[in-house]
Amino acid sequence: MEKIKMSTPLVEMDGDEMTRILWQMIKEELLAPYLELKTEYYDLGIAHRDETDDQVTIDAANATKKYKVAVKCATITPNQARVEEYHLKKMYKSPNGTIRAMLDGTVFRKPIVVKGIEPCVKNWKKPITLARHAYGDIYKNTEMYLDKPGKVELVYTGEDGSEKRALVQEFKSPGVAMGMHNMEASIESFARSCFSYGLDTHQDVWFGAKDTISKTYDARFCEVFREIYEKEFKEKFAQAGITYFYSLIDDIVARVMKAEGGFIWACKNYDGDVMSDMVSSAFGSLAMMSSVLVSPHGYYEYEAAHGTVQRHYYRHLKGEETSTNSVATIFAWSGALQKRGELDQNGALVSFGEKLEKATVAVIEGGKMTKDLALITSLSEPVVLNSREFILEVKKELEAML
Repeated sequence: MEKIKMSTPLVEMDGDEMTRILWQMIKEELLAPYLELKTEYYDLGIAHRDETDDQVTIDAANATKKYKVAVKCATITPNQARVEEYHLKKMYKSPNGTIRAMLDGTVFRKPIVVKGIEPCVKNWKKPITLARHAYGDIYKNTEMYLDKPGKVELVYTGEDGSEKRALVQEFKSPGVAMGMHNMEASIESFARSCFSYGLDTHQDVWFGAKDTISKTYDARFCEVFREIYEKEFKEKFAQAGITYFYSLIDDIVARVMKAEGGFIWACKNYDGDVMSDMVSSAFGSLAMMSSVLVSPHGYYEYEAAHGTVQRHYYRHLKGEETSTNSVATIFAWSGALQKRGELDQNGALVSFGEKLEKATVAVIEGGKMTKDLALITSLSEPVVLNSREFILEVKKELEAML
């Protein structure tokens, strides 16, 4: 068959460890034979980020603003152990946090549901979509270690010279302190993205925060959501037969566990980070969740919701076989290709992305899967495939569909 052409490139952000290995396999086996793949490539592997003092991450985000659609591999956010392992100049911040802050928007994460992999929460009948605020909180924090007694204050100095002060804590002995922030414009974008996505997908929107304890910070999130809903979306939601519901985050968590699913769960940044892992794991596997950053400015960044699969990478380096689930990474590519095709009015590219997803699901539902799924499937006698074998089985299915 003639290869499908692309008129506009995708921004391609390569990553780290085992996901970087899978990334290359996916390109070689599932994309290059069928597409004249056009990408603007950025190496966000930890070594190259260190070489460029993380400028490459900023360049990749700016390229996404230019081309509108990006696809990103999982990357390392270094802790002290990683700094020593890779001999880094410093402990760089999360590349995801940097990119999300520059693009502004909301991360929507949804489980990839297949027959034979049932949620361990038995009453979950439909996928739960996590809408994670993509700016601020601890991901843009400033923190310090305090090695002797003293006091920590929060100080605001206005452009007009006015000043506000608040005592954080009087320290009688060593401790730690952290300052974090958010922008009202970003909270507004978050709210509008959630409500718009609810309308687009015809799903209720649930939002949880802790305004009983955080009477200014979390309370402002609640107020912004309520104001935007009342002014801009209440009537549209009523016409669509869907609802918006707010409660304390702990109450929302309890309700989610009893619900059937089929709604959007809007979470502040950290809550969304943690709860998306909980939801994806309960639906089957961390590697079975799609993730897309949607910016109100019209930027889209697709990625897997999981990390770099460090343990499998160390085994790979020893020459041992791994059975690493590549589904979420495949879906990152398929989602980005579909969005690129949609924006460029390239029907063939949209169709290819759809078929790539169907082929991936068909392999699993046909009883062939990686070890993580074989351990939890309800299908009898599943065939356990290694990392490359799974991708090659997807290729067979894809070729049959094409």
